[in-house]
Amino acid sequence: MGAGALVLAAAGLTASAQTSGTADGPIDAVVAPARGATDPSYRGRHPRVYLDADNLARLRGLLRDRDPAAVRFRKLVVSALGNDDVYAYQAWYSALLGALTGERRYCDDAVARVQRQVRAERRRIAAGKVPVIAGDQYLEVGPRVAEIALTYDWCHRLVPRRQRRQWIAFANQAVWNVWHHEDARWGDRAVPWPGWSVDNPFNNYYYSFLEATQLLGLATRGEHDDARRWIAKFRTAKIQRQLVPAFDAQLHGGGSREGTGYGTAMRSLWWLYDVWESSTGESIADLTTHARLSMAYLMQATVPTLDRIAPLGDHARDSTAALFDYHREYALALARLYPDDALTAPLRTWLADSSVPTMTQQFQYVYDFLYGGGPSTRAPLATLHPTYYADGVGHLFARDSWTTDATWLQLAIGSYTESHAHQDQLSFLLYDEGWLAYDPNIDSHSGLRQETGAHNLVDVTGVVDGVTQSLRQWEGGATEVLRLADDPDFTYAAADATDLYTHPSTGDQPVTRMQREVVYLKPGVLVVYDRVEADPGTSYRWLLSSPFQPTVTGSTASWDGGRLVDHRVVPSAATSSVTALTTVDSDYSGGYRLAWSVPGGDQVEILNVLVVDGAATAVTDAAQGTKDGVTITLASGGTATVRFERDAVGGTLRLTGSAGSYDGALPSGVETLPLFTP
Repeated sequence: MGAGALVLAAAGLTASAQTSGTADGPIDAVVAPARGATDPSYRGRHPRVYLDADNLARLRGLLRDRDPAAVRFRKLVVSALGNDDVYAYQAWYSALLGALTGERRYCDDAVARVQRQVRAERRRIAAGKVPVIAGDQYLEVGPRVAEIALTYDWCHRLVPRRQRRQWIAFANQAVWNVWHHEDARWGDRAVPWPGWSVDNPFNNYYYSFLEATQLLGLATRGEHDDARRWIAKFRTAKIQRQLVPAFDAQLHGGGSREGTGYGTAMRSLWWLYDVWESSTGESIADLTTHARLSMAYLMQATVPTLDRIAPLGDHARDSTAALFDYHREYALALARLYPDDALTAPLRTWLADSSVPTMTQQFQYVYDFLYGGGPSTRAPLATLHPTYYADGVGHLFARDSWTTDATWLQLAIGSYTESHAHQDQLSFLLYDEGWLAYDPNIDSHSGLRQETGAHNLVDVTGVVDGVTQSLRQWEGGATEVLRLADDPDFTYAAADATDLYTHPSTGDQPVTRMQREVVYLKPGVLVVYDRVEADPGTSYRWLLSSPFQPTVTGSTASWDGGRLVDHRVVPSAATSSVTALTTVDSDYSGGYRLAWSVPGGDQVEILNVLVVDGAATAVTDAAQGTKDGVTITLASGGTATVRFERDAVGGTLRLTGSAGSYDGALPSGVETLPLFTP
């Protein structure tokens, strides 16, 4: 019986196909090729998943040599035997140790855990209820099927035949339901679901669906008709025909369009790449550049103090964006996939020097062990170029050095396509030994402040459906990057986000121009120029949020005793306001927002100069003809004059003295930035 006809009886679960061959004998016995082969092949005997000769030798060696990560993992498993109170403990942890040591007690524990879970799910189905595995639109189907599939594979001889049939029938139905959401069934009941993100390789749900499909297919191949279908679904339909072309076309440079919170779910994708290569010999990680460049993205997105990541997108688990075990797992998995890559050497330095040098949570101990051993060559982070643009996600990062006291800048200039992303296009973040200009999500309880007013950009306020409110950026659009250049003395970027304000259904375009240009003068001056035009009756607010309350004097605002100073140069007249975010919404626990407000309805130009740690001693207006401009006297002794055309992107830059020797038009075109320093 094929997957399409698989139906679970109301009183329990039945296998949808008979096993072929003997349960414990060699089925489709094929010797797996060496790692890195171009075509997949499959092992007939168990274990079939991950534990090839290389991984068995490596992991057993870590246990034998009492590697600290191995010792800690073994202690966790021993303490968990028969104890269901260990938070988020997975049955496959016990199964892994059983397969590596040959000690039956570990597999007995894993089998008992899976059996209890499957029995409970079967009872729910028999009672006419939806099983837990289908909760939240099948978000947890990957981890739950992983427990079944890995225990089935790694402890195969200790799983009674009847239980094997029950486990695989249940897991097959779950996976079938994922890919046939309109016809999903449990028992004799039709239980359709919306099919959220089954065809969206940019979404974290997708990786859970892939995990369930891949592991179940590999573990049961040769023993169940559906296994080959799941392998084909994973490898051909989803990886080759969907994920690879999508990533190649739209996700160059690494990272996730969901941001740096939900984007850590990609660590599950790296795990699946590793499992596939270890199980079949084929390296699917290399089918795109995305995984490799995600090493660069992670390091560049981490602030100089190596204790937090750029807070981009929703951060529901921890709104502060502090580095966590998930970031460490993400990096470890990539280092495992690319052991000899030039990016991996600085990544190992990142792993050692970050605020999470080892896993902090028990349920994550397994990954320090699983990815342990192998090459250990390191390189300084300073081998990386200090400016990086991940064009697929639209995140530009720049810093003046790789020291912990460096000034770090992030600019959002990309696509807005995912539900966990924010209306933050053209916004910026500034960090210098702590947040100066930040995303106030950090001081929110939810971590879900998506609106334009929660970001450092120009907010346009208008009347919508009779209510005065901020005009939103609409999901599904993208910012157009117009200019990008990097020089030892400055970084320049220009982008246009006008189209993001066009209503996707009606085509209404209340904002007719939304452009931002930035010139980052290293080490600590940021020149920001905005051109905004919107419908009559609108107004504009230039926003900057910070954990510190600013002091405003005329056209100047200062934060944290002068560590950050903003000089508003254009327009000469604007209304200032400082708002405690706790008065905006009870979701906030702190933070302040500065707004420079001007009337709207016509094009307005806004020029601000942000100075970090006294990097400039004077800022003076330097308008000339059709250009707005400013001359900045730098503390180092040099000067910089920056001018922008009022009605067109571009302008001029002149650097003298210690500021550099550039004198000419701001660079045109979009430069491809190098990965490494010369």
